[in-house]
Amino acid sequence: MAVAQGLRQWIGQALAALALLSSPALAQNAAPIIDKPFAEHHLALQLSDNDPKKEALTISVAYNLLKYYGPDRIAVEVVTFGPGIDLLRAGNAHRAEVDSLVSQGVQFDVCMNTIETIERETGKPVDLNPHAVKVDAGVAQILALTEKGFTLVRP
Repeated sequence: MAVAQGLRQWIGQALAALALLSSPALAQNAAPIIDKPFAEHHLALQLSDNDPKKEALTISVAYNLLKYYGPDRIAVEVVTFGPGIDLLRAGNAHRAEVDSLVSQGVQFDVCMNTIETIERETGKPVDLNPHAVKVDAGVAQILALTEKGFTLVRP
């Protein structure tokens, strides 16, 4: 009898957890993940350094993968956080390359935790590339991507 009651309680808790996970409030906070239904390969590129050479390398990797697989067969999502968000500033030297990659289906994410910290510390808004996809937390986005089968590479 006690086992049955415990099982009913566990099932009730599990159903409550499932209801919470499917709630609209939680879905609104979920980070957008690139949608490429025909992609056979999924890659997340992490950029967390303010280094023009690493920015160029990240861009090069994305271009090379699009060339190798074709833009429909690979999903590439670049996740920037910390000092790496500089790639997605409106005035970045690589702006044209980022915009070109976006037009080919690459998604560029910017960590809003980082942006909010910069704005709080400087008292000035950060001028971002309008193609930057705002995500709550860059590292959480990487975790979500890897949980969905993306391979993480840090060029």
